[in-house]
Amino acid sequence: MSDNGILRILDVAVCGDHILQLQFNDGTSKKVNLQPLLTGRVFEPLTDPLYFRKVSLDKTSGTVVWPNGADFAPEALYDLPAET
Repeated sequence: MSDNGILRILDVAVCGDHILQLQFNDGTSKKVNLQPLLTGRVFEPLTDPLYFRKVSLDKTSGTVVWPNGADFAPEALYDLPAET
């Protein structure tokens, strides 16, 4: 892992209504379902599959973000079980 051991996301792709394919800087690549994390006011818009698809990668912070400011710590996404 680079960046002094800090976990970062290097690439993101939408694979389903609430599923992302993520590439981490430690070489891990996995699909994760974010639906269990979509609670609270800032995450409510992400429950809409069309809005969820507006995800982008913030290369400065090394994580995924949405236009309304919603984001997740890379560690939280890394700890999600992999989808098959």
